[in-house]
Amino acid sequence: MFNWAKQQLANVAGTQEPIYGPEAIQVVGEQAKDTPYTELTKNDLRWKAMDSTSVETQTFYLMGDNGYIGMAQVIYSNVAGIRTTCQFNTKIFYPDGKTPNLWSSDPLENYEFDDEKFNFFADGCSLELSEDGSFYTIKSATNENSLVNLKVTRAAPGFVAGKNGTSYFGTDPANPWGLMRHAFWPRCDVEGSIITKTEEVDFTGRAFFIHALQGMKPHHAAARWNFCNFQSPTYSAVMMEYTTPPSYGDTIVRVGAVATEGKLLFAGCTGECTHTETTNDPENEWPEPSAATYHWEGKTAEGKESSADLGGSLGERKDRVDVMAEVPGFVKAIVASAAGTKPYIYQWAPKMTLTVNIGGEEHKEEGIAYTEATFIS
Repeated sequence: MFNWAKQQLANVAGTQEPIYGPEAIQVVGEQAKDTPYTELTKNDLRWKAMDSTSVETQTFYLMGDNGYIGMAQVIYSNVAGIRTTCQFNTKIFYPDGKTPNLWSSDPLENYEFDDEKFNFFADGCSLELSEDGSFYTIKSATNENSLVNLKVTRAAPGFVAGKNGTSYFGTDPANPWGLMRHAFWPRCDVEGSIITKTEEVDFTGRAFFIHALQGMKPHHAAARWNFCNFQSPTYSAVMMEYTTPPSYGDTIVRVGAVATEGKLLFAGCTGECTHTETTNDPENEWPEPSAATYHWEGKTAEGKESSADLGGSLGERKDRVDVMAEVPGFVKAIVASAAGTKPYIYQWAPKMTLTVNIGGEEHKEEGIAYTEATFIS
């Protein structure tokens, strides 16, 4: 009970949590030992809209055939059950490497869900799941510099790791005080555009969708993140991993998958991300990676041992995001009192070659690897 009380104080006041140790997190990887992954149904895509401290997002990563890379995202955030706010974010990386990235982040007013919580609406913004659960339409006129009209269609089965994609935080597994859940569509088709003040950017190409729920303060759940979204004509390989703060034993939680058209080749929690070369960022002293490797392992539905590997130089950095300078005010409120919290996101999008081995049969293909390394505390 005393630990629970300290944790609630940390939730409200933003203080650092005590050291509970790795036994205070029930990682989704334990579920994955028996059930590597579970395919998503439409019902798995409902918004949870928790009434306690949480951040819930639906994010669409876009890779246009024309070389443009983008993102569209709805954030639904609750601070201590006291105040709920919503934000719509877009980002465009230009293929010429010279045009400054476009970043738009706008608070949403009069937000609501449909009765079944599949669809999100706000003034000038909508995110709707089709009746058959196979595609989303994303529309936004909240910012005149990024008018969004996109359709993202699932091109391979979606999944969660383990049985429900959720890791639970707390010293009593039967009564967790926090959770982290991720659901994925690893391979999607996208059509539509984002209209800026200077041009209409056609995003026809590939996409990757994540529905994420952090049912606790973000900096209490994770101290660091790694993210990889590789898309090529034949393959999609995605990885998301986070490392907990010392409060939960610096535990690594990892989810990944390799997909092809119409098929999830394998998915689960087995693999590895390694920063093979790093340089100290003089501005914040984070070990910014300049090269990395990503490794996936799993079994196909037919039981074939399989793996995939990606790696090399990350190339020229696309962006370094000072989260505290750019995020909406509600996120600042969540982390404002946390000692040692200085979140930065590093972003790259190099060409890389994925090596896929299915039951001893090897294939290689070049594609784009949109990657992120995030340091929080």
